[in-house]
Amino acid sequence: MEKVRGQGPKEIFGEKAQIHDKSVNSFSKAVFETLKKGFPAFEFRFREKITKKEINEKLNSVDERLGLTVFVGNASIKPDGGIIEVKDEEHNWRIVLVCEAKHQGKDIENITKGILVGKNSNQDLMVAGNAIERSHKNINEIRNIMIDEKHFPYILFLQGSNFLTEPTAILRPNGTEVILKHDAGSLNRIDRLTSANYSLPINKNSCENIFITIDGKSVMLQAVSIYTKSTEWTVEEMLPIMMDVATTSLKILGLTINK
Repeated sequence: MEKVRGQGPKEIFGEKAQIHDKSVNSFSKAVFETLKKGFPAFEFRFREKITKKEINEKLNSVDERLGLTVFVGNASIKPDGGIIEVKDEEHNWRIVLVCEAKHQGKDIENITKGILVGKNSNQDLMVAGNAIERSHKNINEIRNIMIDEKHFPYILFLQGSNFLTEPTAILRPNGTEVILKHDAGSLNRIDRLTSANYSLPINKNSCENIFITIDGKSVMLQAVSIYTKSTEWTVEEMLPIMMDVATTSLKILGLTINK
């Protein structure tokens, strides 16, 4: 496993290291190919989507009260990075990695280029939008289909000025400085997503589920692994994170390279 974890982006892509498609989907497929080579004893598959029908069937198999309501039978979810699964020793497919990448906030780019925004084109900053909140639907549906799992390998990569974690100084073309405040309510949108990981630390692998005790009963929490940058993610940064979460999934499932 350590050998697989240690592979760099160039090793993962091989001769296609200079791949032009820098989408999270292409990165996920690179991880998929790496897992197949690094864990030859196991069978992996890559899927672009999961249907609501399949999700409901899983819910109902766990508890007959669940998974009863669906209005559009062929409805589905389609995470940006697809879904990677492994076949376990009982021939069941188990999810090991789900990724999405969201970009929101062009303030850094605009300020650097000297572009003013707003109704009268006289503002440095644009009030943040709410498009990122659509991420919660996919997160909740993956939770549903993984309701009986002890891991939750969902990574959300955030990028843009709406996801700052510290004050950031940006220079206009004329050399004057603009300070972007990470705790400004009009700019930051990370708080709207930390509800998906119970406000755990960000930029950390949260794949392994957390168990808490309430009134003597154990409750399982499945948290999203949120990683954020103000600037564009690079292949060198994303692939090690994706491999770390995928191999954590295999470890929790008891599927290691030595078995």
